[in-house]
Amino acid sequence: MRLRNIPHADSVVQSHDAVVMDAKGRRGCWKQVFGNDRPLRIEIGMGKGRFLLQTAAEHPEINYIGMERYSSVLLRALERYDTEEFRDLENVRFLCMDASELEEVFAPGETERIYLNFSDPWPKARHARRRLTSSGFLEKYARVLAPGGELEFKTDNRELFDFSLGQVEGADGWTMKAYTRDLHHDEAMNAGNVMTEYEEKFSAKGNPIYKMTAVRN
Repeated sequence: MRLRNIPHADSVVQSHDAVVMDAKGRRGCWKQVFGNDRPLRIEIGMGKGRFLLQTAAEHPEINYIGMERYSSVLLRALERYDTEEFRDLENVRFLCMDASELEEVFAPGETERIYLNFSDPWPKARHARRRLTSSGFLEKYARVLAPGGELEFKTDNRELFDFSLGQVEGADGWTMKAYTRDLHHDEAMNAGNVMTEYEEKFSAKGNPIYKMTAVRN
């Protein structure tokens, strides 16, 4: 699906108080950005922000950063954030950046959990390294996660999920904690689940949702 460009998106993103524009200058200093020493969690490719904002509202004791590479998509998350339901959240910040820059923005061990929700499957084999669960990205996540930190991944794409399981099983420094091929019928893994826009859409069609949780050793 072609991404629709919104002409004023860049200016809104750059001027919004919750967007950190000098992210690389905050590497190793995110506790100062939030003004507290609470644990830090990141959602990469947060889309319109439903998962991030609802999760942050339910867990004020944790700080959250939403990363989105496209300003036109980030704009929609900011519009949601600015609603009465979420505008008082103090434990959320946003970054407009690509996941490949992760290590330039976060220091080793600076975050305790990374969320990947319905990432682009990049179905062609020649694009496999672009998948956010590929071995190259797993290496990046391992370096910014604290020991014992977790990676949570959800998708409706079976091929991507099978690929992701194989990448984790073959990667150094990772242990598979749990996985399911039917999240919404798995009582243990579905406990406390917050659905994304895509998750609600696909599950309403009867599509199974896949989820895995991996631990950084």
